[in-house]
Amino acid sequence: MPGTRKLGRPTAHRISMLRGLVTFLLEKGRIETTVTRAKEVRSLTEKLITLAKEDNLHNKRQALAFITKEDVTKKLFDEIAPKYADRNGGYTRIIKIGPRRGDAAEMAIIELI
Repeated sequence: MPGTRKLGRPTAHRISMLRGLVTFLLEKGRIETTVTRAKEVRSLTEKLITLAKEDNLHNKRQALAFITKEDVTKKLFDEIAPKYADRNGGYTRIIKIGPRRGDAAEMAIIELI
């Protein structure tokens, strides 16, 4: 399911990291991370929200296979997806906030609209 960016990590680590970031974004509504990670998380999050718009057992199982917390999946289907029922994509916003102090990596905030 993840995209083409490798993010300097082995496959298993990268997928695990992205699953955690997507879960945290859906749970909290906004997270602060690097720009490249935010772009990857945007893609995955929007696919999950589109999946959750149609509330059936198959889609719930697919979402549970990727999201690491069951209560976040419930929130996705009960609260988040109905909010975007009339919207075709564009569920997240990325705001660049400048370089990180330690290593000057370009940072961004990704949030649900």
